[in-house]
Amino acid sequence: MTAPETGRGIGTGFTGTTFRILHVSTGNVCRSPITERLTRHALCDRLGDPYTGGLIVESAGTWGHEGAPMEANAAAVLADFGADATGFTGRELLDEHVITADLVLTATRDHRAQVISMGHSAGLRTFTLKEFTRLVRAIDPATLPDPDEGMVERARALVRAAAALRGWLLAPSVEADEVNDPYGAPITFFRSIGDEINTALEPVVTALTGVPAPH
Repeated sequence: MTAPETGRGIGTGFTGTTFRILHVSTGNVCRSPITERLTRHALCDRLGDPYTGGLIVESAGTWGHEGAPMEANAAAVLADFGADATGFTGRELLDEHVITADLVLTATRDHRAQVISMGHSAGLRTFTLKEFTRLVRAIDPATLPDPDEGMVERARALVRAAAALRGWLLAPSVEADEVNDPYGAPITFFRSIGDEINTALEPVVTALTGVPAPH
């Protein structure tokens, strides 16, 4: 993967050719690796190769286990979906990750608050995963740029639209925007979290690409 382009935030006028999605959890060994690799898998299903659309998907942890492998149960969940778990190593969330991200999706509201507290004008581009899903469902895809005209511009427009809706479309409950931590839990709980994440990602990836999930 090439080095990050110069840092930017949504609405800064940056016109680069990539759109970076950063998934954040606590240790970067369970939830965010599952979300990162399921996102990549879904993008590949729709686009053949996500990088041709300029979409880059990464992850990190607020208390990241730097250099650690993914939890075995997390890798097993990815295998259930046919997603690739190979070559993953944990990362601690750094300023540079937030600076270069166009969209930050966190497991919980606590993680969201931690990312925003780092500064870098991250507030308008940081959401919990389930929060972003809820907002994306309310956005008319016809109001977004056509993906044929550039997936990066479409993705940036989607984030701006979601940020504009945030104060109007509230969560039905505190727990509704959270993905619970399966660390140390049995494989059955990991699988339920994997299903939860996959369900939340489906409308997001569809909105980003303009391509529905294959059947």
